[in-house]
Amino acid sequence: MKAARAKTPRRPALKKPSNPSLKDPVGVYCRVRPLSRPDQECCIEVINETTVQIHPPEGYRIFRNGEYRETQYSFKEVFGTLVVQKELFDVVAKPLVEDLIRGKNGLLFTYGVTGSGKTHTMTGSPGDGGLLPRCLDMIFNSIGPFQAKRFVFKLDDKNGVDVQCEVDALLERQKRDAMPVPKTPSGKRQIDPEFADMINVQDHCKVEEVDEDNVYGVFVSYIEIYNNYIYDLLEEAPFEPIKPKPPQSKILREDQNHNMYVTGCTEVEVKSTEEAFEVFWRGQKKRRIANTQLNRESSRSHSVFIIKLAQAPLDADGDNVLQEKEQITLSQLSLVDLAGSERTNRTKAEGNRLREAGNINQSLMTLRTCIEILRENQMYGTNKMVPYRDSKLTHLFKNYFDGEGKVRMIVCVNPKAEDYEESLQVMRFAEMTQEVEVARPVDRPLCGLTPGRRLRNQAFREELSRRLEMRGGPINGETEEQSVSEMFLQNFPPLPSCELLDVNDDQTLPKLIEVLEKRHKLRQMLSEEFAKNVLAFKTMLQEFDSSVISKENYIQGKLSEKEKTISGQKMELERLEKKIKTLEFKIDILEKTAVIYEEDKRNLQQELENKSQKLQRQASDKRRLEARLQGMVAETTMKWEKECERRVAAKQLEMQNKLWVKDEKLKQLKAIVTEPKNEKSEKPERPSRERDREKPVQRSVSPPPVPNAPPVRLRHRRSRSAGERWVDHKPPSNLPTETVMQPHVPHAITVAAASEKALAKCDKYMLTHQELASDGEIETKLIKGDVFKTRGGGQAVQFTEIETLKQESPTGRKRRSSPSNADPPEGAADSEWTDVETRCSVAVEMRAGSALGPGYQHHAQPKRRKP
Repeated sequence: MKAARAKTPRRPALKKPSNPSLKDPVGVYCRVRPLSRPDQECCIEVINETTVQIHPPEGYRIFRNGEYRETQYSFKEVFGTLVVQKELFDVVAKPLVEDLIRGKNGLLFTYGVTGSGKTHTMTGSPGDGGLLPRCLDMIFNSIGPFQAKRFVFKLDDKNGVDVQCEVDALLERQKRDAMPVPKTPSGKRQIDPEFADMINVQDHCKVEEVDEDNVYGVFVSYIEIYNNYIYDLLEEAPFEPIKPKPPQSKILREDQNHNMYVTGCTEVEVKSTEEAFEVFWRGQKKRRIANTQLNRESSRSHSVFIIKLAQAPLDADGDNVLQEKEQITLSQLSLVDLAGSERTNRTKAEGNRLREAGNINQSLMTLRTCIEILRENQMYGTNKMVPYRDSKLTHLFKNYFDGEGKVRMIVCVNPKAEDYEESLQVMRFAEMTQEVEVARPVDRPLCGLTPGRRLRNQAFREELSRRLEMRGGPINGETEEQSVSEMFLQNFPPLPSCELLDVNDDQTLPKLIEVLEKRHKLRQMLSEEFAKNVLAFKTMLQEFDSSVISKENYIQGKLSEKEKTISGQKMELERLEKKIKTLEFKIDILEKTAVIYEEDKRNLQQELENKSQKLQRQASDKRRLEARLQGMVAETTMKWEKECERRVAAKQLEMQNKLWVKDEKLKQLKAIVTEPKNEKSEKPERPSRERDREKPVQRSVSPPPVPNAPPVRLRHRRSRSAGERWVDHKPPSNLPTETVMQPHVPHAITVAAASEKALAKCDKYMLTHQELASDGEIETKLIKGDVFKTRGGGQAVQFTEIETLKQESPTGRKRRSSPSNADPPEGAADSEWTDVETRCSVAVEMRAGSALGPGYQHHAQPKRRKP
């Protein structure tokens, strides 16, 4: 039994470097195609070089109840109906080709509704090539002299590239030449007249700064995304006339650098613009197109033409490619022709066409969703997951939006009125895409070898050939070998016949000896000539070495100057980097401070809102309390008015009784005076008025303040037989007095502060209060009252009388320890009682279970004195 093999741990992938601090927005351009007929209604107007204006057509305004609304959209640049393909290429695609040759990736895609000119913009028409053939032409114009031989670069199946030595590449070329259908060289290739006019570009556009010490190889591939499946348009399937096999879909994989690629995709190495465009045209014939109501040749799939450029440096001698895989740079330019978004009610699609339209719209909707989430993450700092995997289109190009190269989009619009609503959606999507930023990729590092190696090697070979030609020598090694062989054959005399037919033959041997001697002399002459040539060649080599040394010294001097300049620039860069770091640190501090201030601002706003709500609640409580107090005041006022009326009536009745008593006394006195003393007087009959007075008078709840006729208390009095208990309330701030008569209350509970518990156990309440009199003596007042339960379950105290203890000086009035026993006048007693009742008729109510102390609520009910 074999042991299970342990899995090799996966090496962490090396991500292609990018600079996250430097970001470029997605470049969005707009191209307006001309109208098909001059009498068509137009809904899009070019305002200036960066702005277009879209307005609803006439029928749309009538249908929408006459509302008219014009909308303007801005782009990086707008190309009108008269713009030629070259101008569009120079602005949009040329920078991407320059980045491709410098080792950076690029993505260019056309977006728009069906029939807006996307395929025409990308491919072109006879006599007017589009962006794709112009990109190919610029690439080969730039790297033409520096291309590597075929099969020096070899792509692997993991989205990588290897470099082969000359021997392996030669074997690969021999295998290719031995194929049944030999490939003609690119110089002798017959161009297909179907697309010959498209690639006949006379501009000869090229990149100015191309690294001449590198060799380059170009590979192209062509795929389409149809119904969310990927198909290879360059795959050569075997022809089976009986039962042809459908094309097999490809799958997406991720390489070691986390870049997405299509596995098993055919990648063809091309050496010229004609060969590359022929490969593209071969795949274009397989692309799925169909006839719809909006376009006679409508693209039913998204096509992606990928141009890969492999470049590797030459070795130190400038002869061969450096055999180091780490020094190989592989850059990629993807040209995408998206299928048009469309509405099925306008295209009248059915069956397969309807399913195709649904998949096209779904993939475009996924692209829009990804752009929206990217924009939201960048603008608001969120970290939402971008759904790249929902569509093959977005999954294939997710690396570009993650910072793997420039992204540019050309929005193609048709200004006809029928496409108004679709064009409006396209404009909104394009405007949103401009707000997405992509990290800028960094430049590739230098290989570290001396620049100018190719030119130096080429100059050396030219100088060597020139010197040899000046001395009459051969120009190249092949000619040298041919000249030496011809010289030997021509200078050496031919050998005579060596056959001895007769013993006595004395001519053959002497002739042979003579010929051999001549050959020996000629050999010596050739040896001397060869020695002279060797000496001359050595002299020439020495001169060449001295010239090379002088040139090297000159180059070293130049290099030292350049190195000094580079060192100065490096120091300047370091200084600027330090300054940038300092500024970034300050920016971080300011951002953190801003965040703190924002947080404080939010907290203060929240606190302000809470305080405002609290104030509003307090104001509403205050209004309710005011309304309640107003009601209580009105109720109390009404009760006192009734009480005053009752007291006035009682006082009138009392005064009438007093007058009647006085009248009776006067009558009796008059009768005694007038009648004889011995006559026994009879007691007069009491008038009905006196009888009426003796009858009990119904009193109200609040008694009158007259002591002679006290009102009856309605509540039941506690039985005196049970004994009365007092609450002796002595505040701790009272001072002891030296009076002989001290207040003493039996059965009292002495407390420092009134409590509901103590009041519940007692019947009487006494408060000891001290204050400073006008003469400077301490005056002690004993305020007494009755305790009774309230309806709320608490205890209330109704004050009944006040006793005063006061000391006086012996030189003045008499000192008294209790109130005077002299009977005051009747009116004075009434006024004094009325004053005491007014000041002491406030009861304190405490609800059962309340945490508030006494005095929370006051009820102005006058006391009722016992009869």
